[in-house]
Formats: sequence, structure tokens, C-alpha cells
Amino acid sequence: MRMTDRFDWPALMRAGLRGLGLRPQEFWALTPAELAVMLGAQGGTAPVNRARLAELERLYGAVEGNDEDE
Repeated sequence: MRMTDRFDWPALMRAGLRGLGLRPQEFWALTPAELAVMLGAQGGTAPVNRARLAELERLYGAVEGNDEDE
């Protein structure tokens, strides 16, 4: 089986170019794994939402800023 037989390129291109608003050079620079993450593929942990961030701030304190510039 060829690599091109595994992917529905027209559908992936529509999702990347139209759905995600990527420019062609941005789309083609992505790996299949990166594109899958951007499209919300299952398997990873969910991103932190505002409620979870607020919970973490209550537990550990809010970060005021980056001290590296001082």
C-alpha cells in the first residue's frame, strides 16, 4: 500500500485550508500528527480550560509575570 492510499488528501486539505484557515505552505509544512492534533483528533489530553486554570491558580497561586527579564 502506498502512503497516498492511507490519507484522504482532499478532505484533509479542505479541513486544513478552509476549516483551520491555514495557508498552503503552512498546511504542507505540518506532519500528519500535527494536523491531527490541530483537528482535534482523539488520544491526547484535553487542553486546560478557564475553569481548570482557575482551579490550578487556587491550588498553587497565580503566576504574576516572567522574572527572566529582571
